[in-house]
Amino acid sequence: MNPRLIKFVLFALIAAMPLAVAAQTSKRKPTKKSTSKKTTTTATPQPTPEVIPDTPPKKNEREADGKTNSREAINKTQTYKPVYVYTFDRPGFVYSNLKIEHDEKGKGRIWFKKDSFDETLDDPIELSPPTLEKLNAAFTALNFLDSTEDYQYERDFSNLGNVSVTMNRDGKTRTAKYNWTDNKHAKLLMDIYRAIANEYTWKFEFTLARENQPLFTPGLIDALDGYLGRNEIADPPHLLPFLNGLSTDERLPLIARNHVRKIIEKIEKNAAKK
Repeated sequence: MNPRLIKFVLFALIAAMPLAVAAQTSKRKPTKKSTSKKTTTTATPQPTPEVIPDTPPKKNEREADGKTNSREAINKTQTYKPVYVYTFDRPGFVYSNLKIEHDEKGKGRIWFKKDSFDETLDDPIELSPPTLEKLNAAFTALNFLDSTEDYQYERDFSNLGNVSVTMNRDGKTRTAKYNWTDNKHAKLLMDIYRAIANEYTWKFEFTLARENQPLFTPGLIDALDGYLGRNEIADPPHLLPFLNGLSTDERLPLIARNHVRKIIEKIEKNAAKK
């Protein structure tokens, strides 16, 4: 290409550049600032719903006199007429107050107050024929209803607990009170009723532990074994239905179930000897 022509083209391009820049600048429009005001939305207040107060629950009139009603309920379902009544009282003992009443067939009720409890608990009882036989033999030997003998030993042992034994029969009533005696038949009465109380309070303790604290049951089985070893359960075979149920109860620790089975075998073995 001709050098002169090249120079001419370059010159023309350089000359045209300012014009192009000016044209571009003239096309730009200034940006207008928005003058629109923000719209503020005000919430329309809603009426406050009327609060209807809860209707207070009706008072259960039976709650006002729970003890009376409980006693009335027992009387309505009571199917026995008390002939024999035993009481034991010794503040500070695990069971500080006990009462057992029953008829001549052994049907009755036990009341007991545990030292750490505020209220007295009660359960139905049904004495076994062997237990009734022992009691009748002792009452007969004492000629209890017609006797005026004072069974109290010459020294007072009220620290061991005070006992009263009452008999109601044929329109006659007699109560004997003592805490220690050298009369073997009066002592037998005291021992038998204490052994009856041991059976029923132990069953109460065990039922409570089985439902709420199964880990305590091995210790309670040990306690029962101690009672049996000291001959402090009135009629051990009477416990067998309850113990048989425990031996297969999987809520109990295995050590407790195994111990129960050994006790069952021991009771059955002793019963077979007799």
